Amino acid sequence: MPRQPEGKLVQKIKELWTAKGARCIKIVATEGSYQEVGLPDLIICYRGWFIGAEIKQLGEELRPMQKVVLREIHQAGGIIAVLETTGQAALLLSILEKRGYDGKGMCFVRGIFKSDLHFD
Repeated sequence: MPRQPEGKLVQKIKELWTAKGARCIKIVATEGSYQEVGLPDLIICYRGWFIGAEIKQLGEELRPMQKVVLREIHQAGGIIAVLETTGQAALLLSILEKRGYDGKGMCFVRGIFKSDLHFD
């Protein structure tokens, strides 16, 4: 069964981060399995940092529960990202490699750092 465009993008982003030493986890729900609603598409551990990455097609909106879960990750000190392209994923990776992360929650939405947790 061919992958949908979002699935292909998730795979490319996963490969990009994995090549730099990250551990990327794509949780796939199956019949009879339990998965919390709103979990990010990719859970990434990179240099000890926790990153919840929601992958969207260009202009696609986050669902309400996705926003809730991303806010919770941010409040817990994690990095949250909404990514539409591999370029955005590469930019976030590059910034983390160069500047590091202070563990106080970081919000990276569609290629832009946000301080106010607006996902638009």
